[in-house]
Amino acid sequence: MSSIFPLHTGTAAALVSPVDDFQSHLSALYTLAQQNNYIFGSPLGPFFHEGRHAHLPRFVFFGPHASDDSWRLAFLAGYDQRDIRASRAVLHLAERLAGNVEEGHGLNLTFFPLVDAAGFFLGALPRNLGAEHWGRSAAPEIRLLEKDARLRGYHGFIRVESSRTEDEIIVIDVRQPRGTAGSPDLELVSSEETAPYPVRFECSQLATPVAEGPLAVADDLPFQPFELVLRVPAAWPDELYHEAVGLILTRFILRYRAFQAYGQHL
Repeated sequence: MSSIFPLHTGTAAALVSPVDDFQSHLSALYTLAQQNNYIFGSPLGPFFHEGRHAHLPRFVFFGPHASDDSWRLAFLAGYDQRDIRASRAVLHLAERLAGNVEEGHGLNLTFFPLVDAAGFFLGALPRNLGAEHWGRSAAPEIRLLEKDARLRGYHGFIRVESSRTEDEIIVIDVRQPRGTAGSPDLELVSSEETAPYPVRFECSQLATPVAEGPLAVADDLPFQPFELVLRVPAAWPDELYHEAVGLILTRFILRYRAFQAYGQHL
């Protein structure tokens, strides 16, 4: 399986292909979920593609003292089967929380590390799933995500992907429909969460109605959610890539946890 994204090819990496390494990591997290009281492996599906079936990997984390009123976030990666590093970074984040549960205190977090499951497991050709309208897509994975979003009522969606440009800095884009305010109405990420990595912050005001992604069905959800897109330079080596995603998103979770505590007057 080829990759349009540069892959770190050190001695250790050369011994195991990125695909096999991801498969092993995915299986290890499912095994961990069977032994952990806070994270659960709960794949969506099955879905069918050209007569064959697969499941959409999903892990759900319930932090200590999480409840039905807890704020809910969905973390997504792997919209393209070839972007394995973004998928692995999300697996690393879920794995970290399983071992440091207080970092997600009171939060309800869901992880979808591999959206392009048909591409990875069944060999489907690239379908540009990141540009799909969640309410109109024919892609079975997107239909499952839409159904899950309507059922769970997420307050926000966090998307991790590799940049397709030659940028050498991380781009963090907070997306919301034009004329609306994100939820919560606070700064989601600041330079404190991103240091020491070089980051450019953007705020995309999307056309109304929104044409792609989870915000395309926002009007049907119980809350007006936000979407935060974290784009990591494709040229970065694996270790730097995973460290940056892990640190920034862990700090983001801690900041978001503080938002919830403030909102509940704790």
